Amino acid sequence: MGISPTPADDLALALSLADAADKITLARFQAVDLRVESKPDNTPVSDADTAVESMIRERLAAARPADAVLGEEEGLTGDARRRWILDPVDGTKNFVRGVPVWGTLLGLEVDGEIVVGVASAPAMGRRWWAAKGSGAFTRTAVGDTRALRVSSVSRLEDAFLSFASLEGWTERGRVDELLHLADKVWRTRAYGDFWSHMMVAEGAVDIAPEPVVSLWDLAALQIIVEEAGGRFTDLRGRRGAGHGTVLSSNGHLHEAALASFVPGGSAR
Repeated sequence: MGISPTPADDLALALSLADAADKITLARFQAVDLRVESKPDNTPVSDADTAVESMIRERLAAARPADAVLGEEEGLTGDARRRWILDPVDGTKNFVRGVPVWGTLLGLEVDGEIVVGVASAPAMGRRWWAAKGSGAFTRTAVGDTRALRVSSVSRLEDAFLSFASLEGWTERGRVDELLHLADKVWRTRAYGDFWSHMMVAEGAVDIAPEPVVSLWDLAALQIIVEEAGGRFTDLRGRRGAGHGTVLSSNGHLHEAALASFVPGGSAR
């Protein structure tokens, strides 16, 4: 039986995969011949999405052949206690319109617990990462590395709230819940997607809720927020990335924010 990789080994692999993904995505970002198709749910997928996922799967098959892989574009491969979860381009709608807020997300789940996460946003010059028990870090736009820590804001009236779009809340009959919370906080902005949650980890934003998300949207982000001292649950307060909704926060505001969301998602 081979020696199991350490969390440091897995993080180093994830960071190297993010480096390779960045080269692919940056080469295709704003390319005049970028190919975009619609998936069955009418969301876009670009040739960068498919190329990044294929590359990561190939490299994981060589480096971690026993591990399972779950990706947005190709689904689940394998059945193992170790599972890599990836979103090749989170924010594809931004990517195809030339907006730089998009990134590759890669997380590792072992026995149901996320233990490594990397979020890389090369068009923004940013990257965030964490390994369980080792803290969370970011590389800034000027190349400096610093540890992440959530904010110490403890009152909703002083809080900064970020979300992705009103459409997602409206389509699910939950916009009144979002507006109820937005009415209580100091400031709101729709930064969206991975960036909202990474700014929670940085302490720039205090609360980030979403009414519909997939596991690959969140797996990498959960451990980064938690290792930065925050909380990461669904809108009912259940910890984890696989429940279909999300609320990330600095922890101090989590219960107060959850109070705006109705169990079962019915509008106020």
